[in-house]
Amino acid sequence: MTALTEHSVTDMEQRHVTDVAELENIIFSSPWSEKSLAECVGGKNTLFLVCEKDGRTVGYVGCYTVCDDAAITNVAVHPDHRRQGIAKALVKALISRASERGCAQVSLEVRVSNASAIALYEKLGFRSVGIRRGFYSKPREDALIMIYEI
Repeated sequence: MTALTEHSVTDMEQRHVTDVAELENIIFSSPWSEKSLAECVGGKNTLFLVCEKDGRTVGYVGCYTVCDDAAITNVAVHPDHRRQGIAKALVKALISRASERGCAQVSLEVRVSNASAIALYEKLGFRSVGIRRGFYSKPREDALIMIYEI
């Protein structure tokens, strides 16, 4: 059985918010609050998807849609569930859903030191278009700007 048959990607609902907030706290140095995540559920200009495995939220991806751009805010997979194709499945699903919403591109920022994420995005067809100096804090770091043309 492959990892992709063991989990499913679906729209984030209110029932997922607590799990997603826990992922934020585990993974990110500046995590989103549960309240901020709850406000993203079902929004006209938001698209948040989760990956569930054995009834538990193990990853998520979120974006804001503005005009014809889907700007990814976060891609997160629980450390115990990495290297199983979850991030790839999440980003591919988001690209598909952004296309359905009429977006022409998907954009994101990624820490310049995050080689594994950059490699994944490149495999999915994203290309580097610039650097945002000092974009991240805790620790301070530049962000690589990447774009996927739909």
